[in-house]
Amino acid sequence: MRALRNLVAFVAVISALVALSVAIRRPDTTPHLSAPAESAGPTPTTSQRRSRDPAPSIPANGPPIIDAANAASGFAHPGVLVSTGQLEFVRDRLRARAQPWTAAFDQMRGSSYASLDWSPRARAVVDCGYFSNPDNGCGDEWRDAVAAYTHSLLWYLTGRAQYARKAVEILNAWSATLQAHTNLNAPIQAGWAATHFARAAEIMRHTYPDWPPAEADRTAAMFRNVFLPLVGSGGAPGTWGNWDLIILDAAVGIAVFLDDRPLFAAAVDLWRARVPAYIYLSSDGPYPIGPPGGASGPGAMASFWFGQRTYVDGLTQETCRDLGHTAWGLEAMSQVAETAWIQGIDLYAEIQPRLVSALEFHSAFVAGDEVPGWLCGGALAERFEPLPEIALSHYRDRRGVDLPRTRQVVESGAPQSASNFYAWETLTHAGHPS
Repeated sequence: MRALRNLVAFVAVISALVALSVAIRRPDTTPHLSAPAESAGPTPTTSQRRSRDPAPSIPANGPPIIDAANAASGFAHPGVLVSTGQLEFVRDRLRARAQPWTAAFDQMRGSSYASLDWSPRARAVVDCGYFSNPDNGCGDEWRDAVAAYTHSLLWYLTGRAQYARKAVEILNAWSATLQAHTNLNAPIQAGWAATHFARAAEIMRHTYPDWPPAEADRTAAMFRNVFLPLVGSGGAPGTWGNWDLIILDAAVGIAVFLDDRPLFAAAVDLWRARVPAYIYLSSDGPYPIGPPGGASGPGAMASFWFGQRTYVDGLTQETCRDLGHTAWGLEAMSQVAETAWIQGIDLYAEIQPRLVSALEFHSAFVAGDEVPGWLCGGALAERFEPLPEIALSHYRDRRGVDLPRTRQVVESGAPQSASNFYAWETLTHAGHPS
């Protein structure tokens, strides 16, 4: 009997030591993904960065697709930035441990946005001044939106329901709380948040059967009643190009989620008018095309293009502002084209001369070419971020168009991280299946 008691005590001690060793975790060394200058949101809390799911195996089959196509609208679902075919392609690449998808997946899963301890910080009014000053919920909102999209991708790629529940938790928190965006940055703030919220909601509504329809409908009401009044009209005349293009990206995503074909068509028409006013081609004439409803003429264009008076193919309206906002404009433009491509409209073909010229023009300087004196006073500011992964993959992998300088920049900088309105594009869009 004494021997049995000793054995039981020994087992108890060993179990306690094992439990203690599991509880002791390394500190999170994931670098903080800082916001660009227009929004300096708060850093994630300790609890948001603590929980790390063990490395998941990738199942052979993804979640079931619910209502793959809407007969009335004609939209394919899920179909905001990522499609079923793309997600299946990525999952297959991950099962094969292929690169760059595996490294990009590990980056996403190791980020703070993938934490199962993430706690949404929803509020009724998000008040954002210029450059997010004041920041009353601005960083909280778009970071929660990134987290919702991140968990929706993890749900699809791993099949683990805890990720689906977290994505739905974030969406439900905001749809039950948010009433308005206020102050000068309200439209662009709404654009930043809505892009990710729409992608997350689209994946969850069409792949996760345990999201109650009433909750999904409440998210739809949030898009229609809170976001669309700010992003549905496509910005304002004279605003900078990245602003308008991000807003239109949000409107296109919302339209697909809502199965709203008239909204989608109106947003695409606005995008078609805005793109030529953002990227110059010599066929436009001696000076750029003005934005819809905005100023025009050589003097007005020089001022609107940040003092630039020499125009060459591929130059953008924000090149002389800085490379960061230029990359934002090109990325938002590409995201709209990608969603449209999934929905059967080839906007990429319509803008190919402009977008390819812009990508190669800027990538050459990012890769190290000397900036000539006539261009922006001989200096280009800021970092070219995000990487143009989506556009490169479309033109190179789907269309066979070689963009050597763009490829150089993407390959040297990948995998793509996450920020205000973009996230994990190396994972989701590298090596598009034709």
